[in-house]
Amino acid sequence: MKNNTNFRITNLGEPTKLSPIHLSKIKGDNIFNFIDDSKRILADIKLNHFTDSLENAIQPDSYEYAGPREKVFFEGKDTTAAIVTCGGLCPGINNVIRSLVMTLHYFYNVKRIVGIPYGYEGLNPELGHELIELTPDFVKNIHEFGGTILGSSRGGQDVSVMVDTLVSHNIDILFTIGGDGTLKGANALGTEIINRGLNIVVAGIPKTIDNDIDIIDKSFGFETSFDVACPIVRDAHNEANGAFNGVAIVKLMGRDSGFIAASTALSMPVVNFVLVPEMDFELEGENGFLETLKKRLLSKKHALIVVAEGAGQHLFENNNNTVADASGNIQHKDIGLLLQQKIKDYFDGIHMKTTIKYIDPSYIIRSAPANANDSLFCNQLSYHAVHGAMAGKTNFVVGSVNNRFVYLPITDVTKKRKKINMEGGFWFGALQSTGQPFSMK
Repeated sequence: MKNNTNFRITNLGEPTKLSPIHLSKIKGDNIFNFIDDSKRILADIKLNHFTDSLENAIQPDSYEYAGPREKVFFEGKDTTAAIVTCGGLCPGINNVIRSLVMTLHYFYNVKRIVGIPYGYEGLNPELGHELIELTPDFVKNIHEFGGTILGSSRGGQDVSVMVDTLVSHNIDILFTIGGDGTLKGANALGTEIINRGLNIVVAGIPKTIDNDIDIIDKSFGFETSFDVACPIVRDAHNEANGAFNGVAIVKLMGRDSGFIAASTALSMPVVNFVLVPEMDFELEGENGFLETLKKRLLSKKHALIVVAEGAGQHLFENNNNTVADASGNIQHKDIGLLLQQKIKDYFDGIHMKTTIKYIDPSYIIRSAPANANDSLFCNQLSYHAVHGAMAGKTNFVVGSVNNRFVYLPITDVTKKRKKINMEGGFWFGALQSTGQPFSMK
């Protein structure tokens, strides 16, 4: 059978040092076993995909299993690790920082761990940001707070300058915590490092509150985001229900993917409409959103709308917006304010009294501390990131795929953004929960 070369992780070299973690290689002794690089899990777990691969004598696509290796590349006591957090805030960043420090220090005896302040800016000496020494005592309580103790920023810096900074500070491992732009920057750093023949690992921990990193099951902070959003949506429902023909609009994060909005609607079945970037809907017309909303008000006298920030951009008169932030993300126009005005104009025009409330809790949500489930997930991601990095793996991200933790090449998860499958069961569940039509066109 021909081997499939997809999803192969780059190694700095052959790991030759025995791991300081005393694990087992024997099944049945009640001690966790070291993970061998040959242990992989299927990328596609559907039976027909597996049988098709067998028929064509090609190994099916698979991912490298994450976990501690028996042989490591770095000697802990001689290793310096650095951590950088980039992009927008997200619940769980401090949890990841804490777990990275604790795992490096207590399991691998890494004595020097530094924080890079304010994202990739901290790797540009001209900006004058000083490195932060990270110790177990320094980070022991940071998981109780939202945000990031290291600070963050958007946008990249000169790759060559950043690598020079890593070299000047004798950094052997760089952990990058961030989303699509951060990971692309990490891959550029890793590539420059390899081209220079340097032994520096670049390991990514995917952070995006929108849950739009491709391939992986979910990103940390996502579950907390709709957990925090749910009571806000509940209260918005109370506000709408408290007025005759009351309409409440809650705008949630979701620049290009509507996972937070749809998950919130599924979690809080009082939501009557959920609008996401993946759907194509119209305001006007017999089957349009406004007419559908009118029917809802005539029947129930109130309505609750949850909308993702990137939904309905086609509805703006000048929708060819190409203004981007420092990370290269297109700056969307405020769909919440547009809906508020369009709903008001429509019902004023037909002389139907309404009371409209618009709520945007986005910055509150993304600054919240991680909930219990996300905290657990952050810890697991961090442990596996350290195991991979200490073994000399580079230009990789750690993530959960099919409920298994794996290592993935950065280039594979940054090819495209993950979006809701509009023909999938998740979106169908959201439609069942809200009761809105399959199409509003």
